[in-house]
Amino acid sequence: MDLSYVHGYDLREAQRLQDQAKTLVELLHADTTYPAGNTVLEAGCGVGAQTLTLARQSPQALFTSIDVSATSVAAARQAVQDAGLTNVKIMEADIFRLPFAAAAFDHVFVCFVLEHLAHPVLALQALRQVLRTGGTITVIEGDHGSAYFYPDCEWARRAIQCQVELQTRAGGNAMLGRALYPLLREAGFAEIQVSPRLVYADASRPELVEGFTRKTFTAMIAGVRDAAIAQGLTDPDAFGRGVAGLHRTTEADGVFCYTFFKAVGVKAHNTCQGTANGRTGPYIAPGIF
Repeated sequence: MDLSYVHGYDLREAQRLQDQAKTLVELLHADTTYPAGNTVLEAGCGVGAQTLTLARQSPQALFTSIDVSATSVAAARQAVQDAGLTNVKIMEADIFRLPFAAAAFDHVFVCFVLEHLAHPVLALQALRQVLRTGGTITVIEGDHGSAYFYPDCEWARRAIQCQVELQTRAGGNAMLGRALYPLLREAGFAEIQVSPRLVYADASRPELVEGFTRKTFTAMIAGVRDAAIAQGLTDPDAFGRGVAGLHRTTEADGVFCYTFFKAVGVKAHNTCQGTANGRTGPYIAPGIF
């Protein structure tokens, strides 16, 4: 699998993913539900941060959640067990070598995975093969190019760019969110709808300041410090100033903004016509939430 997870697999990163998932439940998943009895493949479940929300919101749907990392699969299984969820099966599997029959699933869900792949369209095509005709795919990705903040800080922007460059060198794309529509279209999906999901955090929204600005985004940037220095992208002083600049946005007069993109597409009978009959599953209306 052409995946290099630039953030690593340590306990600190696992906690960051859990913090991110808890903070963004409403923003990303308020409109993600699946009908009773439907089968859903979650591709790239990681430590199960998104799995718990999916399974809780659709308790009568049946989820198969896969990840290529044995460490992550073990963590996801434990998370599901601790949550007492019985509608989820966790498996170690590669998106490019899926151990499922064609049309095995009613729906596919992918979150924060494509950004780490050198060949996202091939991944989407592989997932399309195991999706039934008329079924949906839901994809969520961030876009680091959408980050802006007050007070502005050149050092902070340089630190963010270090993370973007590291992900590029690893074969991924930290600004993939903006490309979901063309990627899904190239992969053969129809009826594609994309909605931007804006995170806006200021002192009037302390839960977002703490959960997203501090524990999710700034923690993610801080986590690539050693790699960025080792690869000659920055030096300790410059990177430290950048992280300090991001923390500065969490103060009483600070503001931080970031946009995620959520897309839904359909496996149509005829992708050239772009229509599908009998569509079920999540629907997303365009707009900013």
